[in-house]
Amino acid sequence: MKRQNLRTAALILCIFSYLLVGAAVFDALESEAESGRKRLLEQKRGELRRKYRFSADDYRELERLVLQAEPHRAGRQWKFAGSFYFAITVITTIGYGHAAPGTDAGKVFCMFYAILGIPLTLVMFQSLGERMNTVVRLLLKKIKKCLGMRTTHVSMENMVLVGFLSCMGTLCIGAAAFSYFEGWTFFHAYYYCFITLTTIGFGDFVALQKNEALQKKPPYVAFSFMYILVGLTVIGAFLNLVVLRFLTMNSEDERRDAEERASLRRARNNIHLKPKEDSQGNNAIFLPVEDRTSQMNLIPLIQEDTERQRRQSANSAAAVPSFCTCLCYRPQLCSSPVPSHPETLSCHTNPVYYNSISYKIDEVSLSTRGQTGSSPGSTLSSNSPRCRQHPRLRRKSI
Repeated sequence: MKRQNLRTAALILCIFSYLLVGAAVFDALESEAESGRKRLLEQKRGELRRKYRFSADDYRELERLVLQAEPHRAGRQWKFAGSFYFAITVITTIGYGHAAPGTDAGKVFCMFYAILGIPLTLVMFQSLGERMNTVVRLLLKKIKKCLGMRTTHVSMENMVLVGFLSCMGTLCIGAAAFSYFEGWTFFHAYYYCFITLTTIGFGDFVALQKNEALQKKPPYVAFSFMYILVGLTVIGAFLNLVVLRFLTMNSEDERRDAEERASLRRARNNIHLKPKEDSQGNNAIFLPVEDRTSQMNLIPLIQEDTERQRRQSANSAAAVPSFCTCLCYRPQLCSSPVPSHPETLSCHTNPVYYNSISYKIDEVSLSTRGQTGSSPGSTLSSNSPRCRQHPRLRRKSI
């Protein structure tokens, strides 16, 4: 968890630093050019007002008319072709801004349409990107095999290189096409493709906005729509390959931490001995065992024996025979009915291999255990006739 918090704090710091650097660079590059364009625009405005004798109100009205008429240069924006173009810019979050709903009903529908369409589109592009990466990996493996390379393993570096070259090729093809159809320079067309396929969508360059292209050039319209969708798929595949690996690091760390905590909890439950109290008030130590097995009473600790052991600690230890618990593997070996109390059990009826447990208790009086020598937690004495009658029972001593 500490590592995840440090990574998040480092990312926040990097983003703010990146924003500061970007603001400083854009200020240095664009500030002077903006001032020059503003002076030129004011000069042009004064010349027009002197030439045509416009008042200030007339000039503002003329500006408003020009801005409203600009989108209609491409033809009717809200016919099917223009509406399809607008829907693409909505669900792909490109948002050029070249057209916007003018009615309240259209604005309400646009919000609900985006709420459902944007997540669906993101999932679709991510899935297509994964499929594309899988196909590319198979093709690279076959190419390496055909070239006779010693290893045909496709590394992450190979995939990143292929993805980068695919993105560059897609951008160059689009730049060549749009520079031809729109009359832009190759650089401006490349800039338009990059801004579009990264879903930035400034709107300073927008295709299909000249000479009523939406109605008069159907092949170019179809090419533009397909280029946007295919190009977004290629970019999505590259981002899915590179960026999403870093986006999922926090979730992977959280899952790993949870697994480690669960593993430590299981190890603690399976290894550590837990003291419990039985119904008679005597303390005993139990060993947690796996499912479908029994919980064995290993060393019964009786208060009387404990006090006697403390009194006789200076004397030599008396030899006490070992006791064992014998658990049957085959249920048909049990001839007696199942008793109701665990102390009278002669065998276990669960058809699973069990471990017999042998142990020795030093300096404990046998007067409290009866003549068979079996402890309260034992199920069968080592000298019991039932153990001697079945020598093929599976045993193990620990």
